[in-house]
Amino acid sequence: MKKLLFFGLGLILLAACARPYHYTPLKTFADLQYPHAVKQQAINPETNLAYMEIGPANAPVLLFIHGLGSYAPAWKMNLEALSSQYRCIAIDLPGYGQSSKGAYSGSMTAFAAAVARFIEEKQLGAVTLVGHSMGGQIAMTLALTRPELVQRLVLAAPAGFETFGPGEKDWFRTGLSAKGTRLTPAKQIVQNYHSNFYNMPAEADFMIRDRLAMRTAAEFEWYCYIIPESVKGMVNEPIFNRMSEIKQPVLVVFGENDELIPNRFMHGGTTRSVAEKGMAQLPNARLVMVPKAGHFVQFEGHRQFNEAVKDFVR
Repeated sequence: MKKLLFFGLGLILLAACARPYHYTPLKTFADLQYPHAVKQQAINPETNLAYMEIGPANAPVLLFIHGLGSYAPAWKMNLEALSSQYRCIAIDLPGYGQSSKGAYSGSMTAFAAAVARFIEEKQLGAVTLVGHSMGGQIAMTLALTRPELVQRLVLAAPAGFETFGPGEKDWFRTGLSAKGTRLTPAKQIVQNYHSNFYNMPAEADFMIRDRLAMRTAAEFEWYCYIIPESVKGMVNEPIFNRMSEIKQPVLVVFGENDELIPNRFMHGGTTRSVAEKGMAQLPNARLVMVPKAGHFVQFEGHRQFNEAVKDFVR
């Protein structure tokens, strides 16, 4: 792949992609552009969670939790559509997006506790958690640890449905590092994002531009730190054998063309087989498979996803 980098202009042209990625290098993560106004909520003296909130204040709450390496704008195609009926709140987890950076734990328990504290500080009561990928595993963890805060779950391509052996877990723990994240080439960054989609739409290009632009931000080292810590958190706290304890109603949505679940390097089979294996563990759940959609099913298949959420919550 031919690659031309014009660092002064922040322009990257990748011949293997159908379109160029223009970006302005960031000085700070606070310069990231979000589709709605960003607010900050302190959950302890050292930690603020950034969030966007739209929709009627007295409507049922949908609380959106992003996945690994992601941030609240990943819900761009869902917030607007669902805010006519629901109070939609999308957060950045600690270490991500515009939330506080630092040596945070990447454990599912720690992330779930941060979300629980956010719910309490905002006095939201019992909410519907909407989690994507790692965010789905966090949502299930919170449903188990603090069930009084969770009315129902919406899981978009959730982590935790696919299980891994001891050797596979060790590979995840050692195969990704903060340094490796920091030094990921631009070409690989673009390829990584495209692998999250069946056919990546132009509307999702902002994710690539932001990921390229944040490499110059003052807090980038902490972003690189939290990525491998989050991966360790997912494999160190598997949820599969505890899913049968989840009593809340659950909506599970997978893209039929998810290239990340199951992990193609380790497991064969189909996304549907993983989804059905997880569904067998959940006592009160329904499954929606979205055709021609990948791992970012809530973005690429947003029309089907949004309608499924409305029908489920209604």
